[in-house]
Parts: sequence; structure tokens; C-alpha cells
Amino acid sequence: MKEFMLIFLGADYSKMHLSPEESQSQMQKWFSWVDRLRRDEIYVEGRPLAPAAKTMKGSDPVITDGPFAETKELVGGYFIIKAKDFDQATEIAKDYPDYHLGGAVEIREVMEMNHG
Repeated sequence: MKEFMLIFLGADYSKMHLSPEESQSQMQKWFSWVDRLRRDEIYVEGRPLAPAAKTMKGSDPVITDGPFAETKELVGGYFIIKAKDFDQATEIAKDYPDYHLGGAVEIREVMEMNHG
């Protein structure tokens, strides 16, 4: 099995006007998805990310505070999952709970690093 990172983009809950019931329902979808992935021994780890960010770039790094206007989609969090290939990782990502809220998932294979 390989590891893949599912990067969750878009759905910025802080800008949505969800009722308490809608928020609770949405969170329950997330909990159910994670429970299913854990049960199937696919889930490795995952966390939400705070919207505040800093970017450093250049040979004498300049620090810029964010979130950044040029970033069209907020990176809201990530999962690391186990899958045999991109096709299976894509199937797993189809259950992402925030598509209907404008969210998207970027799927990236985590490369193995050989030390030695």
C-alpha cells in the first residue's frame, strides 16, 4: 500500500451561514467518514488547518501574513490515507463531505524517502 495525502480545499465554514443543526450534521458526516476509513484500516492521520498562514520566499526570505487573496481556495485540512494506487485514493476521496459546500480535494501521493 502507498500513502496519499488528501488536501481539502474550498469549503470555508467561517464564511458560511450554517444553522447549528446544519453544522452538527456536517460534522457528523466527517466523523462517519473518518470512522469508516479507520475501520477499513485506510486512515493514517488527518487534521484541520487554521486559516491564518505565513509564506516565506526568496533567497533572503520575506515573510507575508495570510490568508492570501491570491489563493483562490482555503486549504482547510488534510488526511493521510493508505491506498494501492491513485484510482483507489480517488475512490476514497469521493466520500469527502464538503463537495456540496464548494469544497474540493487534491490527491497527492506521499513519496517514500530512502535514507541510506
